[in-house]
Amino acid sequence: MKDKAAHHASIVIPMFNEVDNVAPMLARVHEALENWDWPWELIVVDDGSEDGTVDALRDAARRFGAHVRVLELQRNFGQTAAMQAGIDAARGGVIATLDGDLQNDPADIPHMVRRLVDEDLDLVSGWRKNRKDKLWSRKIPSRIANRLIARATGVMLHDYGCFLKVYRARVLKSARLYGEMHRFIPAWLATRTKPSRIKEHVVIHHPRRHGKSKYGITRTFGVLLDLITVFFFMRYAARPGHFFGRIALFFGAAGGGILGWLFILKLLGEDIGARPLLLAGVLSVVMSVQFLTTGILSELLARTYFQTRAGASYALRNPEAREAGEGEGWAGPRRGH
Repeated sequence: MKDKAAHHASIVIPMFNEVDNVAPMLARVHEALENWDWPWELIVVDDGSEDGTVDALRDAARRFGAHVRVLELQRNFGQTAAMQAGIDAARGGVIATLDGDLQNDPADIPHMVRRLVDEDLDLVSGWRKNRKDKLWSRKIPSRIANRLIARATGVMLHDYGCFLKVYRARVLKSARLYGEMHRFIPAWLATRTKPSRIKEHVVIHHPRRHGKSKYGITRTFGVLLDLITVFFFMRYAARPGHFFGRIALFFGAAGGGILGWLFILKLLGEDIGARPLLLAGVLSVVMSVQFLTTGILSELLARTYFQTRAGASYALRNPEAREAGEGEGWAGPRRGH
C-alpha cells in the first residue's frame, strides 16, 4: 500500500429509518476509534429514510466535525446501493463497512484492520459466532443462506451476512454492487483476488435495542435468486456462451437422439406421426437452437459489458458531500502526511 491514503481508513455505514440509533452509533464509533493510530473518516449514507434519520445525521455531523460526511440518497435504493455510494465516496486505502443498527461493534474495526495489514489480506470478514438474534426469523435463514453460498461459490466462510467487514479499497472498488449483492462480496472479490487473501475474524454481536429489523425469513428467497446470479457471474461472466452452449448441447443431443430413433422406426414401417415422442424431439431441437442463439447474444453483451463502465445504482441528493479535499476531513493522527 504505497499510495498516500494507504494508511487512512474510511468507515462506511448505511442507514435506513434508524433515527434512534444515530446518536449512539456515532458516539460508539468515536469512542472505539478515539485512540486509534490511523487517520479515519466516517461516511454515513441515508438510504431515503422517512423517520428523521437524515436530520439526526446532519446534527451529528455538525457536532463531531468535518471527518463525518453524510450522503443523502434521493429515495430508498436498498442497502447494497447505499453501501456502493459510501464506497465511491471513501478516500482511505482501507474501507470498513458497519451496519447502522448497533448490533455490530465498532471496537472490532482496529483489530480487523490490523489483521488485514499484518497478514497482507484483501478482506477480513466478521463472524458473529455468538449471534444475538431470533432463532427462526434470523439465525436459521442465515445459516441456510451461508451454506448455500459457500457451496455454490467455493468461498468457505461461516457468516456471509455479517455487515462488519474490512476491505483493501483498491480491490473493493474494482467491483460494482447491485441488488442484494453485499451479502456475496467475499465470493465476488474471490474473482479478483486469491481466496487465501480472504479471512474471517470473530466479532462481537449485540442484540438490537432500537428500531425494527429490516431482515426476515422472506429475504432468503431474494438471496437464492441473487445466488444464481453470482454463480453465473463467477463462473461464466467472461464466457456466457459456454453456459448456454452446454444447455444447447444437452437439448440438441436429446432431440437428435429422439428424432434419430423415430427415423429408424419410420424406415421399419411404423407410424410415428401420432407419437408424443415426436413432439418432444422437435421441441428439444428447437430449444437447443434457442439456447445456442442466446449464448451467441450473451457473448456479444458480455463484450459490451466489459468495454463500458456501468452506471451508478443510486442517486445522491447532495453530491457535493461525496467530495472532500485530500488533506481535509480526517480524524486521528496524520503522521507523515
